[in-house]
Amino acid sequence: MQADSKAASKEARRELKDKVALVTGGASGLGAALCAALAEAGARVVVADVHEDRAADHAGSLRAAGGQAGHALLDVRDPQAGAVLVERIVARDGRLDILVNNAGTDSTRPCTELSPDEWRRIVDTNLNGPFYLARAAIAPMRAAGGGHIVNITSTAAKRAWPNAAAYHASKWGLLGLSHALHAELRAEGIKVTAVVAGGMRTPFLLDRFPELDPGLLQDPADVARAILPVLCMPAGSVIPELTVLPMRETSWP
Repeated sequence: MQADSKAASKEARRELKDKVALVTGGASGLGAALCAALAEAGARVVVADVHEDRAADHAGSLRAAGGQAGHALLDVRDPQAGAVLVERIVARDGRLDILVNNAGTDSTRPCTELSPDEWRRIVDTNLNGPFYLARAAIAPMRAAGGGHIVNITSTAAKRAWPNAAAYHASKWGLLGLSHALHAELRAEGIKVTAVVAGGMRTPFLLDRFPELDPGLLQDPADVARAILPVLCMPAGSVIPELTVLPMRETSWP
């Protein structure tokens, strides 16, 4: 098993070396774990986050560990900001190989207490933002003959629970968007993968639900490691949907 893990790591380093990757929400949780995994595999990573200081700190730690990493302030709700960032990356590096739409948010309350502003904030972050960034990334990926868009969705895209109407709507929508982009872009060599991630030991869950048992959740680094092989698939194959659950997952199936 250890030999298999080392072989997979070596394969990732060969396939991802010097690839240019943009990760939204990259300063914490799964986004930070993905940035670390990509940098370790040799990719040039842009840590994009609405918290610029945290993005800068994480990029600095990745560089200190020998990785290639920069950072950017990005509010994914702003379509112009996403387009400008993609243009900057392409102007500097000549291309964008990987886009990971990871940024997400939620508000846990009954729908009757969810204000229109909160609804828009959640849907703009979780669904509209990935659309804006994917739309901006398609042109440079098309010009390069291919690329990979990864949309981080959730078990919330497979079933529903109370007090999360906007989160469910946005994550179900993101799963649908991901499959629609897969169907639309595959002929052009642009791969699109939706990652259905189960509960993780991240601030997104633990800060809001301190009663959760962390032992029932998975390490975001393990989810990141599961995503790397998807990015290393041969050009003729694609994984349009990947589900990664903790062994004692309670939300799905």
